[in-house]
Amino acid sequence: MPLPKAPTKLAAVLTEIPKITKAKVKPKVSVEKAGKPREAEAEKPVVATQRPAAPTVVKARAPAPGEISKASMVTTKSSAASAGAAVSSKPTKRSTKRIESAQRKLFVLDTNVLMHDPTSLFRFEEHDVYIPLITLEELDDHKKGMSEVARNARQISRTLDTIMGDQEKIEDGILLDKLGNVEATGHLFLQMTPMGADLSDRLPMGKADNQILNVVHALSKLHAPRMVALVSKDINMRIKARALGLHAEDYFNDQVLEDSDLLYSGYMQLPTDFWDKHSKGMESWQQAGSTFYRITGPSVAQMMVNQFVHCDAGTPLIAQVKEISGRTAVLQTLRDFSHGKNAVWGVTARNMEQNFALNLLMNPECDFVTLLGQAGTGKTLLALAAGLAQALESKLYTEIIVTRATVPVGEDIGFLPGTEEEKMAPWMGALEDNLEVLNRSDNTAGEWGRSATQELLKTKIRIKSMNFMRGRTFVNKFLIIDEAQNLSPKQMKTLVTRAGPGTKVICLGNIAQIDTPYLTEGSSGLTYVVDRFKGWPHAGHVTLQRGERSRLADFAAEAL
Repeated sequence: MPLPKAPTKLAAVLTEIPKITKAKVKPKVSVEKAGKPREAEAEKPVVATQRPAAPTVVKARAPAPGEISKASMVTTKSSAASAGAAVSSKPTKRSTKRIESAQRKLFVLDTNVLMHDPTSLFRFEEHDVYIPLITLEELDDHKKGMSEVARNARQISRTLDTIMGDQEKIEDGILLDKLGNVEATGHLFLQMTPMGADLSDRLPMGKADNQILNVVHALSKLHAPRMVALVSKDINMRIKARALGLHAEDYFNDQVLEDSDLLYSGYMQLPTDFWDKHSKGMESWQQAGSTFYRITGPSVAQMMVNQFVHCDAGTPLIAQVKEISGRTAVLQTLRDFSHGKNAVWGVTARNMEQNFALNLLMNPECDFVTLLGQAGTGKTLLALAAGLAQALESKLYTEIIVTRATVPVGEDIGFLPGTEEEKMAPWMGALEDNLEVLNRSDNTAGEWGRSATQELLKTKIRIKSMNFMRGRTFVNKFLIIDEAQNLSPKQMKTLVTRAGPGTKVICLGNIAQIDTPYLTEGSSGLTYVVDRFKGWPHAGHVTLQRGERSRLADFAAEAL
């Protein structure tokens, strides 16, 4: 058999075999599809069948003189293209956007933000905070007095003094997590040098707000393209900032909810197929005049303790969630306060929400109750009726204490004469009106009987001012906080923490009627406690929807 002919061309000899990594190998693209003629198999280097997807460096034997072949000089187009791709290291557009989004912002705080929330310095996470000198001047002007604003001004001044401490180079920024606020990883900067009045031709620099806007404008040019934003609770100041081309934002950290429609209502309507999906393995029993159901099903995941549930389809059900354990819940049927035999101080529930409210108000195990609703829904009347019934009939509480935020709707009438209760009397017109309704509920008492009852009610009801609540402790009291939507979260905490053993606290209000400056539906103290207390076994909440005052009041609430 004849031997094969010797090869006419020499191939490059490898001294190292390149390692094949586990990296994903891109699928080979046929050269013919790209419109280029395919080369002969014999002209390809031997290494081409073992080359990995990533470009590798191949060490070849140094050939003797005269042995350099054309094959060792050939470089394939594919390897040249891969080498070129390896050299090009320009970042893509996506990586550029990622770098920009990770850049820290610089927030310039207005004075009203610091006085509204003294802890606002530590609410901006990884971003930096800047305080102009004029802001410190305004804090110094508001530090005197016993008002909430003065206390906040003094607190933020003490915080700044503590955080600066032994800082040597203030111009380099002060770490905001020095006092243990681990969520604040940015820096605090104070204005060290005067800023040029770049806006003097458009705004008079004599006003403090305009000086802060000038600082924001100067910082925007100094730190460009970094984002510099003004944070202010003053709407007009934010409007002026945007008119000047500056970025301005409201202080949103105090917002409990972005939309008041998402606020917890206290009750839930069950789906029409509730019994079909939850009747399997259901247990029921009677105890203390109520029926209990232990159910398991998908609707349990949406329930909370002390929440009311009702089902109108099929077998009607109106109950309260008493216990939740995983996918199992225990429901208790309610006492029907719409029936005359269960009337509370002559008052019966006129709708389902009022029945829910009276079940909470008359439950001694429920220590904290919040009632929301528009004017005429019966919030104050139900609370007073429940308080009188438990203070005079069952002797569960020794007296009723009523207080409210003294925020005028119109012009203030000035100082009021008399004692504390006499000064509070003009603010308690709603209390007097409801007491008159409750006193007239008994038609058999006669004129003298109603007068005696009126005097008895006044001995059991105490009207107190919120200004003197700090440091007090109420034991076995029925505390009603009216117009609670005008309270800040800090004021609400001060009042609720006054409760001692055996005290029940009732918060009433309408978040659509807020008269306090810088408070909104999302930042009100009433919204704050509703959101924080939901699901607690000793608290309950109901949002009253239907007005029961009169047909005139109902039509006015809708038409006006």
